[in-house]
Amino acid sequence: MNGLDFVLRLLQGGLGNLAAYLAAHVLLCLVPAFYIAGAMTALIPKESVTRFLGRSTPRYISYPAAALAGSVLAVCSCTIVPLFAGIYKKGAGLGPAITFLFFAPAANILALVYTGGVIGPDLALARLLLSLVFGIGIGLIMALIFSRADAAHDKATDALFAGQAHKGMRGPALAFLLILVALLLFGTLKIGLLTGSYAQLTLPIPGVDGFQNFLDRLVPYDPAKGEEGVSVQGVILIGLLALIGLSSWRGIEAVHEGFNRWTWISLLLVGLTLLAAALGLKPHAGGLDVLFTGKFFGVLLAQVLLAWLLRWHFSEDELRDFLWESWKFVKQIFPLLIVGVFSVGVIRVLIRPEWIEALAGGNTLLGNLAGVIFGVFMYFPTLVEVPIANMFLSLGMHRGPLLAYLMADPELSLQSILITATIIGRLKAWVYVFWVALFSTLAGLIYGAWIDGASLGMIAFYLALFLAALGGGLWWVNRRSQGRLAAAPGEVG
Repeated sequence: MNGLDFVLRLLQGGLGNLAAYLAAHVLLCLVPAFYIAGAMTALIPKESVTRFLGRSTPRYISYPAAALAGSVLAVCSCTIVPLFAGIYKKGAGLGPAITFLFFAPAANILALVYTGGVIGPDLALARLLLSLVFGIGIGLIMALIFSRADAAHDKATDALFAGQAHKGMRGPALAFLLILVALLLFGTLKIGLLTGSYAQLTLPIPGVDGFQNFLDRLVPYDPAKGEEGVSVQGVILIGLLALIGLSSWRGIEAVHEGFNRWTWISLLLVGLTLLAAALGLKPHAGGLDVLFTGKFFGVLLAQVLLAWLLRWHFSEDELRDFLWESWKFVKQIFPLLIVGVFSVGVIRVLIRPEWIEALAGGNTLLGNLAGVIFGVFMYFPTLVEVPIANMFLSLGMHRGPLLAYLMADPELSLQSILITATIIGRLKAWVYVFWVALFSTLAGLIYGAWIDGASLGMIAFYLALFLAALGGGLWWVNRRSQGRLAAAPGEVG
């Protein structure tokens, strides 16, 4: 194979993977999730979340609240560290702030939805539960180790979080969020009620079957290699996505200066595109069959309810803020996704399956550590790591090391470590890195053991032994630290 043929293979791999990704995973999965994230940011008063993160707040409130704040205030890892700096410097305790820092990029709503849609709901659930438990655990450990420094930090800040007046969330805003979640579920759940078709019509379009054959040759379909292919419907949806992007750039980019016709065109295109994605399209020699599925009717109902709420229960300022926050997330994340998914297609051409199988093909300690280390040196923004992980899965990586990678990648990139160190100090930052690496490896081993058939009781027993040993060690370290501080007072951290 000459150099030109090799470059063409790489380009075909990258562009083919990108086309399949845009057609299969963006619309009914990511588009509603972008709107959910925008609605959470625009419609939930920040005080409703941050007031619970103060150091004086009971732990059973502050740590779960920190995890909740992480899931609703941010969706991309590049936004987490600035938010972490803000809540920490304004008075949040070190423990809740660390829980926020860990949980937000690992288990925000976009990451979980995308993980479940691309890799599987079992891994998404494991990512959620283990990120929640270990995120709170890491926060508690950091607060214990650096308790004296945390107390000094608390005295140096005001009582912002404890003293703010609570602003409740409006009923229509809550209903709007719930309907957006329902829209997401209508589009992604694989149940008979939604996937079944209830009506059908045939469009007599000549040559559509030949076009599908051409697409199959251009973008191969091979699930064993993680290749999803592109359908006629996918090409239509990619075209509609381009139109949404162009109209949104004209209509939402400057939405704070006022609404224009492009604003409404972009919203109309989003609605029509989601409906088109919910249809079933089957090309054949006689034309194109259009199947009206339960998913289509569910998406249509959700859109009608959302439009009614926006028209009658939201002010112009609320609508403007909602659209701007959603668009801001799209601008922030989508270009990175394009680059990342293209890179996955290129990497898939280069990587030999036996390499992945040899290093992380089993649920071993080395395999899980490899997943964590890869997350440090090969950082990908939140959501980009999901198609990367799916590629590794198709190349032979065990699901245990895969989870270890997914938990470590958003947390342990070198740039995030360096920025975190400037906020809380180098010692705290590297202690945090150690605990994240340890618990991410443990999470992979636990999930991998379950996948391999170990009983939940046996897993729980070994986990309890580990946590008991860890708790005993931390208690001993804390006692020695308190003894030294009593003899020679000085700040830790």
